[in-house]
Amino acid sequence: MTTKNTIEWFAESFDPFSFERPIWAQDGLVAGTDEAGRGCLAGPVVAAAVILPSNCQIVGVTDSKKVPAKKRLELVKIIKEKALAYAIGTCSPKEIDQLNILWASMEAMKRALLELSIVPDLVLVDGPTSIPNLALRSRSIIKGDSLSHSIAAASILAKTHRDQVMLDLHDIHPEYSWCTNVGYPTKQHYEAIKRHGITSHHRLSFRLN
Repeated sequence: MTTKNTIEWFAESFDPFSFERPIWAQDGLVAGTDEAGRGCLAGPVVAAAVILPSNCQIVGVTDSKKVPAKKRLELVKIIKEKALAYAIGTCSPKEIDQLNILWASMEAMKRALLELSIVPDLVLVDGPTSIPNLALRSRSIIKGDSLSHSIAAASILAKTHRDQVMLDLHDIHPEYSWCTNVGYPTKQHYEAIKRHGITSHHRLSFRLN
């Protein structure tokens, strides 16, 4: 049985830079990358890539799904201020339909990495899948947004950027309530599709009814 003392010990001993440290020890640079919006019915899939200075731990940075929206916006400013480099990559709904969502997510991450102003010595990728045709050394980490501070920072940038995209699209199509569901498959979103049909921002390869 897990005790309170065991939980406290784990929290104190957890190192959010355990994957980065071997590279930093050789004066190398590590980029974390993650995506947002894989499970949505509408909107792009968005990825971010972030290179943090060694040992740059930002209080509050973790898996973006565990961080309240207001706090994410605060953290984005700090991440951008402290990062050595960061970039965003996207894949449109049309590209998602052509590639499928998994490979579109990988492509968005690749685009973000290629937009970085600095070339990293190692890329940490959230999830079990390697980015295809990436000319950079990389390592895939399951639940990486909870295990790597670099990936967690990228997850927050990707999430906040995508949320803003959906807020902007909500101004054009308010009937789908993208200001609240940001394109995810809520009951309200499905009902809006039944009433109003689909837009060019919906993913036709997803089940839309």
